[in-house]
Amino acid sequence: MQTKSWVAAAIVAICATSAGAQTAGDWVLGNYQGAGYWFPGVVESIGKGQVTVQYDDGDRETVALNAVRPYDWMIGMRVECNFQGQGEWYPGTISSLGGETIGIAYDDGDTETTRTGRCRSR
Repeated sequence: MQTKSWVAAAIVAICATSAGAQTAGDWVLGNYQGAGYWFPGVVESIGKGQVTVQYDDGDRETVALNAVRPYDWMIGMRVECNFQGQGEWYPGTISSLGGETIGIAYDDGDTETTRTGRCRSR
């Protein structure tokens, strides 16, 4: 019984580390400039242990494969967004998703429909 749980844990760990980006065109979350915030973007290329991400806000970065993870945002998830693009980040919950359009219910009661490129997660 103990062996089965160890094997299952190993399989999950292998899949989690290799599932961040498989091919160009995959939508991922990238740890932009290693700052600890995860931003949505699309893989442009993968090679030699690195991935180039074109972020939804227009920035581009080439990073190690472990600096990206699968895009996992969903309704009800906590994020921070740049309210009305004014430069201040506020916490809230995703209320709707459709491609690069995201609805946010901010903790202070405001709501907004914006682009995914104005949001980040931890």
